[in-house]
Amino acid sequence: MTQFNIDGDMIRTLAEILKESGLTEIEYAEGESRIRVARHVQIQATPAVPELAAAPAEPPKAETPAGPPAGAVTSPIVGTAYLASEPGAKPFVSVGDAVKAGQTVLIVEAMKVMNPIRAPKAGTVREIFVSDAQPVEFGEPLLAIE
Repeated sequence: MTQFNIDGDMIRTLAEILKESGLTEIEYAEGESRIRVARHVQIQATPAVPELAAAPAEPPKAETPAGPPAGAVTSPIVGTAYLASEPGAKPFVSVGDAVKAGQTVLIVEAMKVMNPIRAPKAGTVREIFVSDAQPVEFGEPLLAIE
């Protein structure tokens, strides 16, 4: 069994490094000898003090929940939106284009699968909310058709 000599100066040095750096644990190894110094930090929670708010001068207006804009085509999946069939190709649609119901207006790639997003109705593309190769979330508005 190897004899381990405790180096008090080394322990104090490591403890000082903990204190200065804000770390909670540090370990030093040399050969088969290891010194680990750890400290426990107590986090004291302070109860939140409620702020006293002045009474509103007029009753607040009822807020309507923010939803997708009128005529928005939303992403059915999480993925990456592409405005064209391949890099450098002409976009499927542009603002002002007339579209037919069922026409592909863009693609959302998810897990290496290209999912065509089709126009739910005939109309005119009023706004495109995403850029090419932009990550999109489920339900995120992609474009608006009026």
